[in-house]
Amino acid sequence: MHFKLIIAFVEDSKTDEVMHAAREAGATGATVINPARGEGMVESKTFFGLSLETQRDVVLFLVEEHLSRSILEQINEIGEFECCPGAGIAIQIDVEDAIGVKHQIEKLTDIMEERL
Repeated sequence: MHFKLIIAFVEDSKTDEVMHAAREAGATGATVINPARGEGMVESKTFFGLSLETQRDVVLFLVEEHLSRSILEQINEIGEFECCPGAGIAIQIDVEDAIGVKHQIEKLTDIMEERL
């Protein structure tokens, strides 16, 4: 079984919704790293040295490669990445190897058999 790693940089107010949408699309779990900071095309505003930007979470999904595109699209839709500048981004990268995913593979095998 081959995996992709989806990395999503999400507004913290939308993290739970994004995780739920990804699970509905086939993700079997996620890891959330918070808080994260970033800056896009527009420089962040400050007030007396304090940042006025919204907090971000980094959400990591290790997903089966055949499910990765639909999961990525669901994350985009809920996170509103394409319609709202600065809402966040999501990327996917190939995973060459992984350990500690035995139970995930068993569940994904059942999911893939149902879809085929």
